[in-house]
Amino acid sequence: QVQLVESGGGLVQPGGSLRLSCAASGSIFKIYAMAWYRQAPGKQRELVAVITTGGSTNYADSVKGRFTISGDNTKNTFYLQLNSLKPEDTAVYYCNADITPYGLTSVQNYWGQGTQVTVSS
Repeated sequence: QVQLVESGGGLVQPGGSLRLSCAASGSIFKIYAMAWYRQAPGKQRELVAVITTGGSTNYADSVKGRFTISGDNTKNTFYLQLNSLKPEDTAVYYCNADITPYGLTSVQNYWGQGTQVTVSS
């Protein structure tokens, strides 16, 4: 069984920073890509950033230059550094990963439980 567990959310003032972590655990054969999504109240879940195991990254226009996604393949953990936070960044942030578990040949998609980020003065 594969699990994704996020941590690092919280309350921060506008202009502040946070770092979110997502640890993948369980019977993992290979991780192909990891991503962060967010969902604000009353809005659809949106892709924030994605990183492949090769190190390629992509960001939503709304966070380019402020957020940075990175990963540590040795720990099956990836991160989202959030800088210059704005009130509109307030949302539940979810990690997501494409993983092939041991015993399977296909790629499975997994979600974490979410972590709340609130930007407010």
